[in-house]
Amino acid sequence: MTDTEDDTPLPLIAHLTELRDRLLRAILAVLIVFIVLFPFANDIYAFVSKPLRDLLPDNATMIATDVASPFLTPFKLTLFTALFIAIPYVLFQIWSFIAPGMYRQEKRFALPVLASSVLLFYFGAAFAYFVVFPLIFAFFTSVGPEDIAIMTDINRYLDFVLKLFFAFGLAFEIPIAALIAIWAGITTPEDLVKKRPYIIVGCFVFGMLLTPPDVISQALLAVPMWLLFEAGVVAGRLLLKRKSQQAE
Repeated sequence: MTDTEDDTPLPLIAHLTELRDRLLRAILAVLIVFIVLFPFANDIYAFVSKPLRDLLPDNATMIATDVASPFLTPFKLTLFTALFIAIPYVLFQIWSFIAPGMYRQEKRFALPVLASSVLLFYFGAAFAYFVVFPLIFAFFTSVGPEDIAIMTDINRYLDFVLKLFFAFGLAFEIPIAALIAIWAGITTPEDLVKKRPYIIVGCFVFGMLLTPPDVISQALLAVPMWLLFEAGVVAGRLLLKRKSQQAE
C-alpha cells in the first residue's frame, strides 16, 4: 500500500468521473484565457511578428495569400497563446488527479520537477523569441538577392515560429529528463558523461530535425541543448548526493 493520506481505493467510475471533471476544468481554463485574449489577437500577432517586421526593408510588408488568413492566423495564434498561458493550471489538474496514488517521497520529488519543467519551457520559448528570432531573421533577410522583395505570408510565418517555440521549449526540458532518469535509476551521471559524444551528436541531429534547414538555427538549438544536458548531469549528482545523505 502507498503511504498517501488516504489509501482507500476508489471505484473505476469514480476515477473516470474525476478525470472527466479535471479535463473539463483544464479546457474551460484555456477557453477563458482565449476569450480574454481574443480582442487583442491582432496585437498578439504584431508582437510575435515584430522580430521579422523590424528587419524588413522599408518597402516590404507581410502579406496574406489566403482570403481567411487575416482572421484565422491571429485566431490560431491566440488559441496557442491561451494554451501556453494556461499550461500551469492544466498541469495542476493532471497533478491533482495522479498525486493521490503516489508515495510521499515521489510527491516531494515530482512537484518541484513539474514546476521546473513549466519554467524551463517558458524560458525556452523566451530564448527563441528574444535571442534566436532576431539572429535567424537577420540572416534570412540579408542573404537574399537584391532584386527579390521580402513579403512573408502571415500564416507561414506563424507555422515557422510555432515550430521554433515548441522546439526550444522542448529542448529546455533536457535537465528534467536527465534528472528523472537518474532519480529512477535508469542511468547515472557517470554513464551520461561517458555518452557525452553521442549526446552532442544527438543534439545537432535533433536541432536539424526541429529547426529550419540552416546552420545558424540548428546551432542555436543544439548548443543550448548540450549545455542543458551538462546542467542535468550536475543536478543529478547533487540529487544522488542528497539521497545518500538521507540514507545515512
